[in-house]
This record gives sequence, C-alpha cells and structure tokens, in this order.
Amino acid sequence: MVTIGHRRPGPVRRPTLVVGAVVAGALLAACSSGPTAATSSTAPRTTTSVPAGSTTSTTAAPSPPTPTGPTRCPTTGLAVSVSGSTGAAGTLETTLAVRNTTGATCVLGGYPGLQLLGSGGALLPTAVVRKGSYPFTAMSPSTVTLAPGQTAYVNLGYSDVPVGTETTCPAATAFWFTPPNATDHLTVTATLAPCNHGTVVVSPVFPATGPDTQTTAPPS
Repeated sequence: MVTIGHRRPGPVRRPTLVVGAVVAGALLAACSSGPTAATSSTAPRTTTSVPAGSTTSTTAAPSPPTPTGPTRCPTTGLAVSVSGSTGAAGTLETTLAVRNTTGATCVLGGYPGLQLLGSGGALLPTAVVRKGSYPFTAMSPSTVTLAPGQTAYVNLGYSDVPVGTETTCPAATAFWFTPPNATDHLTVTATLAPCNHGTVVVSPVFPATGPDTQTTAPPS
C-alpha cells in the first residue's frame, strides 16, 4: 500500500515588496549623494580678521601752519619823499623817507628799485648799483618793522662829474621807486643829475634808529 502524505504548504513569496525595497533604496542613495557630491563653482570668500584688542583709526593730514607776524608793506601803503641831501667833491647823497601809511604793522627789507624820469615822464638812462662803496650806502641789509605812521630810510648816492665822452648829465625831475620785493612802484618828485649813464647807488632800507642813522643826509 502506498501512503500518500500531505505536504504542509510553505510561505508565500512576495516579490513585489522586494522590488519596492530595492527601488526605494536606490532613490535614497541618489538623494543622499546628490548635494554632497556636487562641487560649488563659487569662489571661496576671504575674511579678514582683526586681532582682539586692536583698533582701526584714520589720521587726518596736518594742516599747513598759519603765517604769523607782520607781512611786507604794500606799495600802496607807503609814502616816499626826499628827506635830505648833501654833496661834496662831486659825490651827492640823497636820503629818502619811506613812511607806513597803513593801519597795520608791516615790514620792509632789502634794496629798492629805481628808474629816472625826465620832463613829461620820459624814461632816462638808469643804472642801479646796490650797496656800492659809499659809506652811506654800504650798510648790511636788515628787516625793518614799521608800525602805522613810522618811517624807514633809503640813501641814494651818485656822481655829478661827467665820465668819458659825457659833457652833461641829464637831469631827472622825478623817479620811480620800487619797494624791496615788490613789482609795482611809486612816483617820487626829486631833482637828480647822476652821470655815468645815470648810475645811482642805493642802500638797503634801514630804520630810523640805530648806527646807520648817522649816514642820513641833512634835512632838506
């Protein structure tokens, strides 16, 4: 007799769930690897750090110093006139008074300029020599401070003896006076007849008091 036994049924396989799990795992791997594997094309940002305890400040450029003290006497603030004159042995000296007519203290220093004028304001030959060898023109230059109304002096020296082919020396009735370090001038009425083609020796400006005042010509 053949006995036929009954086999217990085995578990049922569910291939659909396995396939779903594989697909889900692939999707999860793709999602997780995308952002982390990507390479950024943006340049790295540079950050400058300031050490702890330090400060940053901006220092302004220093301002130029403000000029102090009196300035040069303006030409328009001066009055020039003949103070005195004298002469001996063909040498003549003329002293000019230079007065500060402004309301402020100012300074003068150095040698003035000169241009002789004839009748009607015609320009005459003029040769200006600074300092020269006359004792009344050979003093050293100095800065003279003039308060309002104060006066400084300038000496002029020249020869009235004709030189070379000269027979006479043209007489000037006035001259232009250019203060030291100025470009404009004043017209001064005076009678001068310097020979040697109008050669005039000029002194520097000197004060009304001091050792140089002894060279001032007698008052006119």
